Amino acid sequence: MNSHIRHLVPALFFTLVAAAQPTLCRAHDVSGYLGGELRGFFSDPLFPEQSDNNASLTGYLEYYHDTKKGDQRVAFTGFARVDSEDSQRTHGDIREMYWWRNFDQFELYVGARKIFWGVTESVHVVDILNQTDTLENIDGEDKLGQPMIELVSSRDWGIISAYVLPYFREREFPGEKSRLRPGVKIFDDALYQSEDEEKHVDYAFRWSHYINIWDLGISHFSGTSREPIFIPVIGEQGLLGVRPFYSQIDQTGVDIQATIEAWLWKLEVASIYEKDHGRNTAAAGGFEYTFFSIGGSNADLGIIAEYQFDDRRGIRLTTAQNDLVFGARWAFNDLDGSEILALFSQDLDYDNRFFSVELSRRLTDHWKIEAEARFFSAIEPQTPEYDLRKDDYIQIELRRYF
Repeated sequence: MNSHIRHLVPALFFTLVAAAQPTLCRAHDVSGYLGGELRGFFSDPLFPEQSDNNASLTGYLEYYHDTKKGDQRVAFTGFARVDSEDSQRTHGDIREMYWWRNFDQFELYVGARKIFWGVTESVHVVDILNQTDTLENIDGEDKLGQPMIELVSSRDWGIISAYVLPYFREREFPGEKSRLRPGVKIFDDALYQSEDEEKHVDYAFRWSHYINIWDLGISHFSGTSREPIFIPVIGEQGLLGVRPFYSQIDQTGVDIQATIEAWLWKLEVASIYEKDHGRNTAAAGGFEYTFFSIGGSNADLGIIAEYQFDDRRGIRLTTAQNDLVFGARWAFNDLDGSEILALFSQDLDYDNRFFSVELSRRLTDHWKIEAEARFFSAIEPQTPEYDLRKDDYIQIELRRYF
């Protein structure tokens, strides 16, 4: 965890708790889980430093405390993992730690938060406020907490959210012993386009509304890109590697979802202007159609189809530059919340194919099991996924909730 976050955010949080203390009451809740995870790989590692398999322990804690009037809240969400093989994956993070206050015309949040923007299933091109936690998974769904001040105002014509982001969090990367990592060494000393480096103040704005069948969102972000560009360098003792470079960008995004009976039509488009480089476009769109009560049961089957596009090339090339994604979501709608999600991706520029399956089921009131499998196929050397070609794996996690 970054040392600045480790000291600054907790100090802010407890200052806010102390300020609200005279009005705090017993409206509070503590919840979380402890988990054990096993990850097994089907092939020998590509690099000699990497392990064959790994195990880890996880912990997750949520806490909130409300005032008597219900117009204030202090909240905390923390996560930690201890990994048997990779010391870099042994990490902790404050996902959220904030004070919330409801005023007559707006709501105010101060602290670390997680904010999600987007509607598509396979990739979220408009989601930008939080840094990706790449130590957790390769799917980009896990995010680090982001220090911010957020103002939210609800009106008949939509919800307006404004953000001030006073501190940037660098992306962390797996260590040499870890699987699912690039073959080249990533040096820790990141480069920044801004002289303020991680202290650059970013700004963002979002309007969202629903009109009949339409859910609409328009957003704009100005500040340090959460996606690093990797610059080749020669480090100590002539070691070849890369350094993350964080450029200054302006990103305008649009996300739209239309609900028409059993159809969900989805679209995300982002226009990104990178300082001293130019403008690029990224998009994802498609549909999900649901068959309800399959065979007279409670189960529903959703069919997913999406297209991914990103015109960045060279060192800015992404894994979603020109891809088709197909999938299925089987929701059992039982008391145990059982669900299966399968996705298949085909790159239209290269032969690369990717297959993913995720399962989850509650075993008892306190125990839950989750599993996932990822497979990489026909990976071509000039693509970012090439170093993962031996990393097909299956993962099982057992959690005990409290």
